Amino acid sequence: MVPVTSGGFSFAVTLADERATHRLMEDIAALIEPGDLITLSGDLGAGKTTFARALVRHLAGDETVEVPSPTFTLMQAYELPRFALLHADLYRLSGPAELAELGFDDLAAGTVMLLEWPDRAGNTLPADRIDVAFTLSPQQGPSFRQVRVTGHGGLSARVERIAAIREFLARAGFGEAERTRIQGDASTRSYERLTREGITYILMNSPRRADGPPVRGGKPYSAIAHLAEDVTPFLAMAQALRARGFSAPAIFAADRAQGLAVLEDLGSELVVDGEPPAPVEARYDTAADLLAALHAQTLPPTLPVDAGVDYRLPPYDLEALLIEAELLPDWYLPRLQATVGDSARADYGALWREALTPVLQAPQTWVLRDMHSPNLLWLPEREGLARIGLLDFQDAVLGPAAYDVASLLQDARVDVPEMMEIALLSRYTRARLIADATFDAPAFARAYATLAAQRASKILGIFARLDARDGKPQYLRHLPRVWNYLQRALAHPALAPLAGWYRAHVPALIAL
Repeated sequence: MVPVTSGGFSFAVTLADERATHRLMEDIAALIEPGDLITLSGDLGAGKTTFARALVRHLAGDETVEVPSPTFTLMQAYELPRFALLHADLYRLSGPAELAELGFDDLAAGTVMLLEWPDRAGNTLPADRIDVAFTLSPQQGPSFRQVRVTGHGGLSARVERIAAIREFLARAGFGEAERTRIQGDASTRSYERLTREGITYILMNSPRRADGPPVRGGKPYSAIAHLAEDVTPFLAMAQALRARGFSAPAIFAADRAQGLAVLEDLGSELVVDGEPPAPVEARYDTAADLLAALHAQTLPPTLPVDAGVDYRLPPYDLEALLIEAELLPDWYLPRLQATVGDSARADYGALWREALTPVLQAPQTWVLRDMHSPNLLWLPEREGLARIGLLDFQDAVLGPAAYDVASLLQDARVDVPEMMEIALLSRYTRARLIADATFDAPAFARAYATLAAQRASKILGIFARLDARDGKPQYLRHLPRVWNYLQRALAHPALAPLAGWYRAHVPALIAL
């Protein structure tokens, strides 16, 4: 890997055969994002069109897709699952002046461009691009290619990441594994399914979180809310959960510095089923039992990670819970064209402080924080509580047990009927009382309602932010469900003052 003098980053690869070319294609395909420009350079017969054909078929998930060379048609468009892609060949262009006639300026936002013979475009190419340059190596045989992958401008870091992942997989013994990207979540993490010798694994690509702007006391939101900065908390929690008999993924290889790990593939069967997805009652019963069993244990605040390396879970303290609740006035209310003045905002914070203070006096436990259907897998071949596979717990904290129960029973992505929520809450409470006769059920019920309301307020803000800031409108479809959950939680008598504030300052959801 050699830094490029233009300020980009590049690495060189020798491709001995078609399979090696296909692996390089998978490496690049895994990190392509909507709107990227990928240029393919090299002489005639160097392998540009072969690479492009393999890339389109891989992204389509269909090896039978017709991918003709665009040498004569100049452009070929594809509607792929993750984005639209335009494959263009500029060989027949006489110069950059002819580019405008091809209609590049009219492409839909987010279209990926795959461009052969980019030199014909002169200096008109965008600064941010990935170039894959092929060179024939006839002295080594007709199938050999020398390839240099270069990231220019803003895509330099992406190419550096591609190289780091290639190196990690090679060191871990997965360099020959087939790679297929998995649909991710709203975070910056990405996942791939690796297939090696017929067995599948999961590659977790979790680069270190970049700090955002300071929002309070010189700290960014992520620091105040105690969000994981790197992969270390995930590794610590995975090992700690497995040590207690729970089905977190086994870790086969990890590079904490790079934020990479090869994990056990727990499959794809969820605790929901149908279209639209609905909770499978028996699976939710098991998930509630799992939480009751976990919360009945005395759990340590400090967890081993590697030899001589420990990780201490941060507290889910008042400031973290408050800054999450503030996402509602920060992002959700502006979506409704509603604003609150300084006085009303101060009242909001004061009411939440009053409601949360007694909740934080409850015994502390591990709060996995995202204990809901996207992160729960069903493992029917296992026994008892091990039938629930656990994912996405890197933001775990020490806090009130009721938070994860609310996360499960008021699932932001599926409708949990109110009667089912009540039945599962009763099931959890009975299990806790059986394990400990001193368990305070009324106090837990209050904590549950409080944290359910806090979580719903946070999620309304997050989903509105994902649309307004990050261009992800698909999360808006969940807003009515989360709004309804919020009304359920605010109906608890202890939350009457908060409920009054919401009635006075939050317009009905119909305003959407």
